[in-house]
Amino acid sequence: MFFKEINIEEWKRKEYFEHFTKNEPCTASITLKLDITNIKKLNLKVYPALIYTLTKTVNQFEEFRTNKNSQGILGIYETLYPCYAYLKKGNELFTNLWSDSINSYSEFYNSYIYDTTEYGHIQKLIGKDNVPENSFSISMEPWFTFDGFNLNLKNGYDYFFPIFTLGKFFLENEKYLIPLSIQVNHAVCDAFYLQRFLEKLEELINTDETFFDTPHDQSRGILG
Repeated sequence: MFFKEINIEEWKRKEYFEHFTKNEPCTASITLKLDITNIKKLNLKVYPALIYTLTKTVNQFEEFRTNKNSQGILGIYETLYPCYAYLKKGNELFTNLWSDSINSYSEFYNSYIYDTTEYGHIQKLIGKDNVPENSFSISMEPWFTFDGFNLNLKNGYDYFFPIFTLGKFFLENEKYLIPLSIQVNHAVCDAFYLQRFLEKLEELINTDETFFDTPHDQSRGILG
């Protein structure tokens, strides 16, 4: 786990970070309708496909990998891993699972299937132990769609990783759309970075090669 400490005195965001942590502590959230038509066209399972593309996008940008480590030091992680909420059918309580197998979609999908099968039935907050500190949160509310979603974190002003919440996808004007809420800390992330993040996410979703190492992968059990 590579972690690079930020020298705040030389950091380009020093003024912004200090303002939004000391003068006006501020988190922000945005909710949008994400076009996942290509995921549906490829007959992929929506949740793991989005976990993977969100993870791949997060790891493109330093501002989404910035947080304090377990010693309270602000820095940038080289890689973040997804920690995702999972609710097995028939259960009422979700459990959190995570994966560090993110080099390809087929690798991640196999890990997802194994972990949800092995740990998905566990009705406690952390179903798979030893969650790495360089992990970020993803959840999905598959029962309803929404136009806005916000998490109110008691200690949110000191938490800098993004938080993603997905809703129920739906068909509109021949496109499959899904609500996506992104919550960030303004001290490390501005609207410009969110716009750049979303452009990359959309690009990955609409690129078939994101999900298939080779054309033959389409018959290797990662569809659903």
